[in-house]
Amino acid sequence: MRFAIVSDIHGNLEALTAVFERIAPDDGLLCLGDVVGYGPNPNECLALVRERVTGMVLGNHDVGAIDSHGLAYFNPNARAAIDWTQRVLEPDHVAWLDAQSYELRTKDYLLVHGAPVEYFTYILDKPAAARAFAATDAPLIFVGHTHVAEYYALAPDGAIAHAHRQRGGRLELEAGMRYLVNVGSVGQPRDLNPDASFAFYDPGARTVVWERVPYEIARTQEKIGAAHLPEALARRLTVGR
Repeated sequence: MRFAIVSDIHGNLEALTAVFERIAPDDGLLCLGDVVGYGPNPNECLALVRERVTGMVLGNHDVGAIDSHGLAYFNPNARAAIDWTQRVLEPDHVAWLDAQSYELRTKDYLLVHGAPVEYFTYILDKPAAARAFAATDAPLIFVGHTHVAEYYALAPDGAIAHAHRQRGGRLELEAGMRYLVNVGSVGQPRDLNPDASFAFYDPGARTVVWERVPYEIARTQEKIGAAHLPEALARRLTVGR
């Protein structure tokens, strides 16, 4: 089975709908968390994810929406968005999120939101990637959290290679190598490309393919304004940062 892997949807229904149009009915769906937060359609996004998700892990905004955990670390705009999300989130969605785990491990891959063990740590450079590789023996680690599409590759001699996938692209998974793959953000990209980002993982072909998908940014921005969410959350969508 091929899997579509999504992360950091952040209540952006237009972006998620555009991504789902690229996913075939027989593809699996893996979600790396942060379905909610920042954006104006948390309930609608959760409903779509729940309808077809194969595996799910929690993000820090999901956890914050459930029980306010970690909100002391949120910036004012993120905190305002979570306060609003908590007021509108349907109880059934809260209960579903509360039943999810922080990691999902198979023999082939590990899913976490930010990093192995330290689930909400940001992997921003090679030293952070090295710590992540050391924290698990998983051959392939999928993450989100930074909203940047990229990967790190660990060679048997300990050397780490790094590459961005700002415009999409393909990675061939080589035998003997370990990989940490960031699929980017569906709903709030921060790599200077405003198009929604996600990836396909094909275990049989041993490939990861990133895709970038344009969507109706202006419509999402209108909804952010109508919900009286911070204006900065709308502006940043235009520039992807």
